Amino acid sequence: MALLNEAIRKDVGAMLADLVSPVTLKVFTQEMECQYCKETRELVEDVSSLSDKLSMEVYDFEADQAVADQFGIDKIPAIAVVGAKDYGIRLFGIPSGYEFGTLIEDIKLVSEGDSGLSPETRAVVAKLDKPVKIQVFITPTCPYCPRAVMLAHQLAVESDLIRGDMVEVVEFPHLGNKYQVMGVPRTVIDETIHIEGAVPEPMLMREFAKLLQ
Repeated sequence: MALLNEAIRKDVGAMLADLVSPVTLKVFTQEMECQYCKETRELVEDVSSLSDKLSMEVYDFEADQAVADQFGIDKIPAIAVVGAKDYGIRLFGIPSGYEFGTLIEDIKLVSEGDSGLSPETRAVVAKLDKPVKIQVFITPTCPYCPRAVMLAHQLAVESDLIRGDMVEVVEFPHLGNKYQVMGVPRTVIDETIHIEGAVPEPMLMREFAKLLQ
């Protein structure tokens, strides 16, 4: 059953009309004991039908464990947004509410293959010499969360060493407890740097630069 009504389908179709390169949405799910797995798969089916440059692949978290391991999927539902290469963009939890817009923006970002970040940010990222994982904890009702997620995903596009995860904290409460998520968005960089709120790019990069010290 389609989750998107005709008006939304029309709007999203228009947003995806100018995709540059093909994008594959790799959905990791399972039949039983997974909150929102079914809805996530159906949502991605809807979106992927709106452009001939979009395709969808569905993997069972247990049966396709080798693929899950390849893409670093350790919880479900999950979506890997992959373009000409795997940029390290992940969404854990259903991208609903405000985060539906994040999914659409991720598709456009990966299709273009350009982070769109400032020259100053690119210069800092170019100095990285080790892998970095950025987790952004969100809820679907948070209007400020998409900005924080998108910045993490832009950084992932900018560097092969960076992976950006959106994590819907209500679906993964154990991670909310682990990282002491009292409010969203909360960005955690490499387990050591914690940032509250949707901060501007220069402010995030001042924290990010600590990894280079």
